[in-house]
Amino acid sequence: MADALDHYITWRLYRTELDIELDFADAQLDEPSLTANAPRLEAALDALHRIEGGAVANVDEGRMVGHYWLRDPERAPDPAITRAIHDSWRQIEAFAAGVRDGQILAEDGKPFTGAILVGIGGSALGPQLLEAALTARDSGPGFSLRVLDNTDPAGIADLLAETGTLAQTLILVVSKSGSTVETRNGMLELRAACVRQALEFPKRAIAITLEGSALDQLAQREGWLARFPMWDWVGGRTSVLSPVGLLPAALLGHDWRALLRGAAAMDQWGRVRPARRNPAALLAWLWHQQGSGHGLRDMVILPYKDRLSLLSRYLQQLVMESLGKRLDRQGREVWQGLAVYGNKGSTDQHAYVQQLRDGLHNFFAVFVRVLRDLDGQVTGPGMVEVEPQVSSGDCLDGFYQGTRAALAERGRASATIVLRQVDAAAVGALIALFERAVGIYAELIDVNAYHQPGVEAGKQAAKGVLTLQAAVLAALTAGPGGKTARELAEALGADPVAVWQVLRHLATNGRVSVDSLVDPAAAQFARAP
Repeated sequence: MADALDHYITWRLYRTELDIELDFADAQLDEPSLTANAPRLEAALDALHRIEGGAVANVDEGRMVGHYWLRDPERAPDPAITRAIHDSWRQIEAFAAGVRDGQILAEDGKPFTGAILVGIGGSALGPQLLEAALTARDSGPGFSLRVLDNTDPAGIADLLAETGTLAQTLILVVSKSGSTVETRNGMLELRAACVRQALEFPKRAIAITLEGSALDQLAQREGWLARFPMWDWVGGRTSVLSPVGLLPAALLGHDWRALLRGAAAMDQWGRVRPARRNPAALLAWLWHQQGSGHGLRDMVILPYKDRLSLLSRYLQQLVMESLGKRLDRQGREVWQGLAVYGNKGSTDQHAYVQQLRDGLHNFFAVFVRVLRDLDGQVTGPGMVEVEPQVSSGDCLDGFYQGTRAALAERGRASATIVLRQVDAAAVGALIALFERAVGIYAELIDVNAYHQPGVEAGKQAAKGVLTLQAAVLAALTAGPGGKTARELAEALGADPVAVWQVLRHLATNGRVSVDSLVDPAAAQFARAP
């Protein structure tokens, strides 16, 4: 047992001020490999140091990458950036206090009791993560946050039905440009809902956007309730500690400054040298070793706490959008990436943990263990005993330890992040830890972690579909007979399968008429009467 304890201590990193541990005892890391690759890891840390100092990291767009400055503004390379971040904090504090104290009221003179955030990707996932992780702890009664993060009409209808009247609801529109399709559509849907309810959209609308963007100009022109900044040196997937996440957190009553303190403290830990004592560097090296530097094994995120159930989704975007790249920074085709999935323990023990232990060895696990069973209090006398001297929390922790041991028995690697409790500082630290690990890993594999050309390609392809739809509608005529997908495609010089897919959607929604959708070749389409 002494050898096992020594091994655990050897591979344990702990930070007193954070009360967070990273346990790599079952990570299958070895000292000789770390020693041999220490220069690579140190070079990656040097690169992050340059990025934090203002070096252009997103070379495709000629931009700095400054999400680290959001929790430590004095590190920004330009005093104007430092002032802008501090100004945003003061604006967030004043506005949230005005809403929560009843100084900022709806047009009927009553307090706002909730908010709908309209965003997509990181600008939606970040606030959702904070709301799920912290709401039960910090928020007072009566204020709620809903998120509209898709352009699904049924989802929008469901959200509006759940919300009911928008009279006491703020609408936060998050978009750097204002032209992001999903966010623009959500805004227009909510504007239409306000019209139906005889409410004034601008009197509850808040823009979180780049200064001078189309959205910013619209908000100024219409006199929206407030405008908050975004900056071109912060990407959507790393924007949660900007007004994108901090404003919703403040409205909900969270200790958003503790989020920043936790992230800043983790950043400090993430600057430690040598890399062997650096938690983000060691986490990135685990990814590299397990995936052979090419993402050949997936990362399974297993938090043993309900409030962290969105962590895997959040990290899925952060990691996969940052690292999933066809080209490296030299322009070579490398097809890099790291797949991320997960849900929560112990739920997953009744789902895919069976495969993790006995199936394909194509993954490694990152557990998140939370020591305190009930946030904010110590379980003492009066706890419910589900067995003699055993609580529900004991069972949950037992499941974590048992699952970890069961995976280790099969030679499956894992690391564990140990938190004392789920609070704002701990969540901020988790966010910062993975942001830094992503930056280090990107340096190791030489990819640009700060652009997303694949996302842009998808957007352009979607625009092409809508352009084709407009052409198809223009080519259809009213009356009997109609035209087949092949006839329309030949007339338009388009792909007949693409034309069929457009027509099928339009016909199903009653926007064109069709005799039958059974046979794609024979179906006759015409303008709806």
